[in-house]
Amino acid sequence: MAVKERVGVVVSNKMDKTAVVAVENRSPHPKYRKIVVKTKKYKAHDEQNQCLEGDRVRIRETRPLSKTKRWEIAEIISRKAL
Repeated sequence: MAVKERVGVVVSNKMDKTAVVAVENRSPHPKYRKIVVKTKKYKAHDEQNQCLEGDRVRIRETRPLSKTKRWEIAEIISRKAL
């Protein structure tokens, strides 16, 4: 079975070794066919505390690390523009 991966934007990095990543899902409405954007937040493990708010990251599913943390930062795709 393949490991699940998502791409999203870091919205919070205030916790130690944890980043909150918002992942957008765009899909057409079943009846009206308008594109609907749904956002889900995931808590992801960030061992070196290297993620900053606004960074675009890839997260990978892993074993449960805490009550709510089941993802880890696989890579930082792009840094926030300063």
